[in-house]
Amino acid sequence: MTRIAIIGAGPSGMAQLRAFQSAKAKGQSVPEIVCFEKQNDWGGLWNYTWRTGMDQNGEPVHGSMYRYLWSNGPKEALEFADYTFDEHFKKPIASYPPRAVLWDYIKGRADKAGVKHQVRFNSAVKNVEFDQQDRMFTVTVDDHQKNETYAEQFDYVIVASGHFSTPRVPEYEGFNIFNGRILHAHDFRDAVEFKNKTILIVGSSYSAEDVGSQCYKYGAKQIYSCYRSQPMGYKWPKNWTEKKQLLHVDENSAYFADGTSAKVDAIILCTGYLHHFPYMAEDLRLETHNCLYPDGLYQGVVWQKNPQLFYLGMQDQWYTFNMFDAQAWYVRDIVMGKIALPQQDEMTSHTAQWIKREQSLKNSEQMVKFQGEYVKQLIAQTDYPSFNIDAVNEVFMQWKKHKKENIMGFRDKVYRSVMTGKMSKQHHTPWLYALDDSIESYLENENHEQEAM
Repeated sequence: MTRIAIIGAGPSGMAQLRAFQSAKAKGQSVPEIVCFEKQNDWGGLWNYTWRTGMDQNGEPVHGSMYRYLWSNGPKEALEFADYTFDEHFKKPIASYPPRAVLWDYIKGRADKAGVKHQVRFNSAVKNVEFDQQDRMFTVTVDDHQKNETYAEQFDYVIVASGHFSTPRVPEYEGFNIFNGRILHAHDFRDAVEFKNKTILIVGSSYSAEDVGSQCYKYGAKQIYSCYRSQPMGYKWPKNWTEKKQLLHVDENSAYFADGTSAKVDAIILCTGYLHHFPYMAEDLRLETHNCLYPDGLYQGVVWQKNPQLFYLGMQDQWYTFNMFDAQAWYVRDIVMGKIALPQQDEMTSHTAQWIKREQSLKNSEQMVKFQGEYVKQLIAQTDYPSFNIDAVNEVFMQWKKHKKENIMGFRDKVYRSVMTGKMSKQHHTPWLYALDDSIESYLENENHEQEAM
């Protein structure tokens, strides 16, 4: 029987498991599937850990999530087409749920599919090689539960380990003498740590705005953020100031390109992540930057140099869960022989055309529509439930507008589900004052509010 290895049981790996289960539910014969997950549960980044650095098995910590994290984008833009939020929670919920609520949601669909038995937990993939002669992959794994290393052979390998777990850490003059704490957003776990502190956020993208917003919400005294090219440009609170590029630091202060300086207690590097796959043999390893269409991946997923290898979720992401679904269904149909791949030169040409189109994009709206079109053309090739991509694009546009209007209040907005047509429910507490991020508090308070009505 054909054997498939999936590396990672986060949202992409779970999507791939669900894709094959969907085919099996329709009476189709599916390959043998083994999913390797180095953590002790599935969910990837959404599976929160307090740990930083190394986990209990000596593996680099995968998680970059932190306490009090709430979705920074509307749930209506990431909703599964085959499993809605209303189906999972049995009632409408607000558009920006906390991390624990989203983790519960993605687990709910996977639990319904009954695919957890295909995942080997506490199993870290250490090496993947391909034999050109027998056209098979050898996957070497550390089983931390049994304290043993073993190798197995597979016909296909699907890399679903994500690209938001290996931090990109710059070096600035003076870091070695700075008296305060320096950390990357990957190791940020609790905004309460910075209550009454003056912090510097290095970076101007999503993690910078969100980490800074969390610190503001939980009582940071003063926030500075600095940028290389363009400021984030939101209407920040009075104690948040954007600065031009950081030049250097000394024991207590940071110095910026606009000639100013500021005393700071801590520096948080929101400087992005590396696509890092040390377990892949060099000739199989994706090397790319954060972009909407990585070079070398036909249809955004097929490793052009060896079409028995796939990479899921490697794009810079507007779309997330439902894009991973579209990719997973497409990969499934290649493996099952429903989709025939073109010759390598045609795949290379196709990818080059998409990359050229990406290079011409000038603003967020064009980027959203570009990725929406990518998702649309993947779905058109499989039996994944079709949904209104244009409506999702519009949700993204509303989201961008609401952030510009009120960066500390946009999470209080609600949107209509593209999948069900129903409006989300206004959350009982404005985000800025909702200090408990647990699913118990979130759903219990919802119930209490309903009982009081």
